[in-house]
Amino acid sequence: MSPHPSRVWRRLLAVAALAASLVLPVAAQEHAPVEGLDYALIADGQPWQPLDGKIEVVEVFSYGCVHCFHFQKQVDTWRAKAPRDVRFTYLPAAFSANDNFARGFFVAQAQRLDARTHHALFSAVHETSALPRSGASVDAIAAFYARNGARSQARFAEAMTSAQTTEKLNAARAFAVRSGVEGTPTLIINGRYRVMGRRLEDLLTVADQLIARERAAR
Repeated sequence: MSPHPSRVWRRLLAVAALAASLVLPVAAQEHAPVEGLDYALIADGQPWQPLDGKIEVVEVFSYGCVHCFHFQKQVDTWRAKAPRDVRFTYLPAAFSANDNFARGFFVAQAQRLDARTHHALFSAVHETSALPRSGASVDAIAAFYARNGARSQARFAEAMTSAQTTEKLNAARAFAVRSGVEGTPTLIINGRYRVMGRRLEDLLTVADQLIARERAAR
């Protein structure tokens, strides 16, 4: 008995769809990011700290931001699988000169403590409430870092209010302003694209697509 014509037609469609999926590039099979919806093009944008031709992904974040805290788990998973030509960089949202979390981050970075204290500080704010989400004093933050590897609480506090740290704070603010950052977390790709995913789950998906676009443009 011959197959019913409708069944034959469905099989042909299935074979055609499979063939198309094998021919089309992966990026073409996915929803292409839309300017103004998924991302914003940054006029005359420049990377925060270009290095060795890698594609830079900057997360502008705040330790006091609960969304950044929840996003961190997704970032950890994504970074573990990120291509070798991608460099991920944390940058505190230094919208205020009195942002002591941002000041502490830059001092920790200078002392090479940032990698070991990043998650611990999020936990101190959002899990144990050892530090408040806003208004933490210089001494309180310096004490946290002293408990987590800084050699001297007094010197850490002094460094937080130094001219060098203020200069870094101002540079971070200038980068965020020219990139159009309005909230946290925000991802900036190579200084050219500001990701605008409507959900946290969208941010890294759109970032991957824009990274692929930057790679193809080389």
